[in-house]
Amino acid sequence: MTGNETRVLVVEDEPTIARAVADRLAAEGFGVQVAGDGPSAVERARAYEPHLIVLDVMLPGFDGLEVCRRVQAERPVPVVMLTARDDETDLLVGLGVGADDYVTKPFSMRELVARIRAVLRRVERPAMGAADGAVRAGGLEVDRRARRVRRDGREVHLTPTEFDLLVCLLRNRGAVLTRAVLLEQVWDWADASGTRVVDSHVKALRRKLGPGLIRTVHGVGYSLEAAS
Repeated sequence: MTGNETRVLVVEDEPTIARAVADRLAAEGFGVQVAGDGPSAVERARAYEPHLIVLDVMLPGFDGLEVCRRVQAERPVPVVMLTARDDETDLLVGLGVGADDYVTKPFSMRELVARIRAVLRRVERPAMGAADGAVRAGGLEVDRRARRVRRDGREVHLTPTEFDLLVCLLRNRGAVLTRAVLLEQVWDWADASGTRVVDSHVKALRRKLGPGLIRTVHGVGYSLEAAS
């Protein structure tokens, strides 16, 4: 996705911030629409079908967490959340309901654009560079070409980042991957400052896939334990 074919929905109730973000993204070649509250964000996402949503947590009507839940229930779409610097609870909940990344306020436009492009690259690329086709591990079936997952025959809805995290663990099945390695391979982060992002996405995967698949190695990282 490049240029105007890439649509971004900006959901922000502060008009000055919304316009600044929209103008910068338009200057970067994105198609942009703006929504200022929870209900209109869900409706706009349904009609506009954006490739990515920039979503503020604090919104009138209902908050960004509820927007994320409702949008993700209808169609998988990458979400970059905007959150206050000290709002760790909102951040963790947001990642748990389907957000892919976050930017804390105040933020630079350069940082926001970089995070958006990084998330879009993860969605566009083949699943972690793996070969096409389905891989089975125990009751888990992962179709890397279609980016679909089933557990015990039941289809499981994953966000783009959750899918890439699962494939990364699957490709290294039985090995313990540190949070720093997961951040580099899944999020394209060169530093280890986002360990809570990894933890939150692992928690979301466990909730969706059920127990017994992902093992925590305390003080080290995570391992996929599904039998071959």
